[in-house]
Amino acid sequence: MTAPSPITFAWMLGSINRTIALGLGSGLSRFAPGTAGTLLAWILYLVMQVFFSEAVIVVVIIFGLVYGCWACGICSKDLGYPDHGSIVWDEIIAFWLVLFCIGSESFVIQALAFALFRFLDAIKPWPINRVDRYFKRNAHVNTLREIIWQGFGIIADDLLAAFFTIALILLGMRLF
Repeated sequence: MTAPSPITFAWMLGSINRTIALGLGSGLSRFAPGTAGTLLAWILYLVMQVFFSEAVIVVVIIFGLVYGCWACGICSKDLGYPDHGSIVWDEIIAFWLVLFCIGSESFVIQALAFALFRFLDAIKPWPINRVDRYFKRNAHVNTLREIIWQGFGIIADDLLAAFFTIALILLGMRLF
């Protein structure tokens, strides 16, 4: 199935994989869908903290990462594009990881993490840009293995941006 142009809410709801990959609709934002997805991630994480223990949040993040590889790969195949801007599950799962790892409940620290993560994800400095280019150049979504690998490729650069965000925020928290 190919995506309509422009991608519609109804098309997204036609598949749970597309609904997840498009961040429950946040990826349909006409302005900065990655930022909209990251904002949704922040809100959902705050809700998870109220209802779930840390152990359950870890399970949700791991499941979200594994399932996200599948959902993003399938959605990428449906869209016919290796990493369409409307796919924002990668931002969601990566920012959940950031919030969990920094462990701060301070709004200011979380806001700094949000801004830093979005900055790194948007400008893609080295080595993030290398990972992003590698997966976009080698995008094939014909077999089950290729679909999962492509989904991982969509998420991989965001995980790297999350890693740098975590390192910089923790370093900043330690120094200040």
